Amino acid sequence: MKISVTVTLKKDVLDPQGKVVKQTLKNLGYENIEDVRQGKFFEIELNENDQVKAKKIIEEISKKLLTNTVIEDYSINYK
Repeated sequence: MKISVTVTLKKDVLDPQGKVVKQTLKNLGYENIEDVRQGKFFEIELNENDQVKAKKIIEEISKKLLTNTVIEDYSINYK
């Protein structure tokens, strides 16, 4: 089973890397850019056929390793 996890900073957390990218895009002439937020993307191959077990495993992995839940949110996409 292939699963993707996207991790982003929470909306109220400052994103200095996103600000640098936004400013660079504006400097390149892309004046219509309103905001940029950086994040992480993980694609995980899981050897589990039981969807309930797979969801539990990915939730645990996301909370324990992939995100800092104090400042980051995550979303999971099961393919």
